[in-house]
Amino acid sequence: MYGNTAHNIYAQNNVGIESPAKLIEMLYEGVLRFNAQAKKAIKDANVEKRVYWINRSTAVITELISSLDMEQGDISLYLEGLYNYQIQLLTEANQENSIEKLDECSNVFKVLLEAWRETTNVA
Repeated sequence: MYGNTAHNIYAQNNVGIESPAKLIEMLYEGVLRFNAQAKKAIKDANVEKRVYWINRSTAVITELISSLDMEQGDISLYLEGLYNYQIQLLTEANQENSIEKLDECSNVFKVLLEAWRETTNVA
């Protein structure tokens, strides 16, 4: 129990010192990681883990939506719509036990992550 608490404190402190650009990259990576876990859970017929990992991905995407600066214009509106569609896909993937919908969401986040890295030059 103590080890887990120590890890959580370390993770919180580490996130606190990251740049905003790095944090977005980490959120994109999180969605990809959680979707991969959800896909594994579907293959393993583990409903509890499928729901858990899809909920984690959804929470990250919700955080991405809340971090949008709507004063930036069309790009923020586009991303908000795109993120909301990804949440819809994850919801459907959860309801339908659909690897295809999980993959569709993951493919979008792979492209977003690549584009983010190119535009922010985050190593």
